[in-house]
Amino acid sequence: MENKPLILITNDDSITAKGISYLVKAMKPLGEIVVVAPDRPQSGMGHAITIHDPLRLKKSDQFEGIESYTCSGTPVDSVKLAIYEVLNRRPDLIVSGINHGSNAATNILYSGTMSAAIEGAIESIPSIGFSLLDFDKDADFEAAAHYATKISEQVLINGIPKGTCLNVNIPKGKLETLKGTKICRQGKAFWEDSFDKRTDPFGNEYFWLTGNFTILDKGDDTDLAALEKNYVSIVPTQFDMTAHHLIGELNEWDLK
Repeated sequence: MENKPLILITNDDSITAKGISYLVKAMKPLGEIVVVAPDRPQSGMGHAITIHDPLRLKKSDQFEGIESYTCSGTPVDSVKLAIYEVLNRRPDLIVSGINHGSNAATNILYSGTMSAAIEGAIESIPSIGFSLLDFDKDADFEAAAHYATKISEQVLINGIPKGTCLNVNIPKGKLETLKGTKICRQGKAFWEDSFDKRTDPFGNEYFWLTGNFTILDKGDDTDLAALEKNYVSIVPTQFDMTAHHLIGELNEWDLK
């Protein structure tokens, strides 16, 4: 009897987050599931790994009937531990999320959710990061879960090239309000950072990072434009950050 596809599920909001429970439900029809996720929120960790502290992996009963573990480290740590210490074979698919909040445009660079998917791409495993544009603790994940099933099924059927993954963002709202999916490029935007400076009871200054998200790209083929029009955005993503177009110009420099 042929094995069912093996699907590794992780996230950056912790194993107890609402989003990952919906992702588990979304993956159940597609294959055998194993969950390895951080034991506490790890948002904004990017591609960080733990090298100065021991990693702890503990069995979890968070999802009835599903083999699950908590990891004391980052989302990328969770993926690494799952591949090399937990699973008895390489997964056919890695899915990460469903994140609370957008990972569109340059948010991907800070995202623990997407870094887990990118780690899968580095390992040549088809991987997808899912994010819902809703930070509310009571966010409705039904539409996001629907598209998670649909998109993951297509990845299992068709595959994606090695070294790539998918960054999927889902607008807030009921399923019937969404217009479908759009394959997009990553939009150009950045955070105009500012800091809220405060003083603790001992007179010491401390800071909270804040700021405004500024969109520089007005193209209608970006993930930001698709989300604005109530489409689910799908951005094929790679970890090769080489600026290939600049190689020729740099070769003309006098560097001898």
